[in-house]
Amino acid sequence: MLLAIDTSTGTSVAVVDRDGGVLAEVASDDPMRHAEAIGTQIRDALAAAGVAPSELSGVAAGMGPGPFTGLRVGIAAAHAFALGIGRPFVPVVSHDAVAWTWYRDGGTGPLQVVTDARRRESAVSDYDGLDADGLPVRVEGPRLTPRDAVPDAPGTRLDATVVPAGGVGMVAEFAYAAGRLPLTADEPLYLRAPDVTPPAPGKRVTQ
Repeated sequence: MLLAIDTSTGTSVAVVDRDGGVLAEVASDDPMRHAEAIGTQIRDALAAAGVAPSELSGVAAGMGPGPFTGLRVGIAAAHAFALGIGRPFVPVVSHDAVAWTWYRDGGTGPLQVVTDARRRESAVSDYDGLDADGLPVRVEGPRLTPRDAVPDAPGTRLDATVVPAGGVGMVAEFAYAAGRLPLTADEPLYLRAPDVTPPAPGKRVTQ
């Protein structure tokens, strides 16, 4: 079983099992209060699933794309929880979780996943079904696009306000079963440079 966390848009926490599916999921589409919600949602998801932390085999986290402030809350919480229980951390592309959930629920054909990247931009990924291992086939992305210039979807366009943590966890479970971990690097997918950068080495900082 895995604990799964995503804060790339709203905040979502789930407990999943490879055979049992999504055992419990708690989510909020509030894009601002990740830090306030995450601890309560972890507690509630574990309680709803009837699972103790010691029963988990790992912790999966959505790595974005997403805005810096919100995204780092979920990744930091997942890393800390994994360290606390002595289990591995599994990074997952957040859009993959949206796509997996859509296809699991009966969606067919090409899919375009769109999430808010702030600053009048959207993060976009394109998919074409699930592969033989049950994992979403990402054709392109994630990429940044001006919000008013997102290209027409070749099939279905899905604007996601919350990434389902259940999908994050199940993508990780299917990838583990297929021997395909890691699916992505343990680095947040911000898609743009941070607003603040450290000064160049040797440059004097004055007041």
